Amino acid sequence: MKDIFQVVKTIQLSEKATLLGELNNEYVFKVDRSANKLEIKEAVEKIFGKKVESVRTCNYRGKKKRERRADFGRTASWKKAFVKLKEGESIDLV
Repeated sequence: MKDIFQVVKTIQLSEKATLLGELNNEYVFKVDRSANKLEIKEAVEKIFGKKVESVRTCNYRGKKKRERRADFGRTASWKKAFVKLKEGESIDLV
């Protein structure tokens, strides 16, 4: 298994993520592209000490960027994980 701090990179703070946290007790993380749901679940449980109910993942392709020349490049592709905690659990984001 990978190091838990390499699996979970950052927490996503946006309007959608805040709304999911308030309504469904879900938190959104940017995770390693090669991490699977079980690794993400174990990493979140060990880092935050909370029980995880379910994990959903979504892969995002990097955006196309245009340079001054006619060449095109891309930003890095990344993976997002929606982690739902068990009833009564919450993560303090302060």
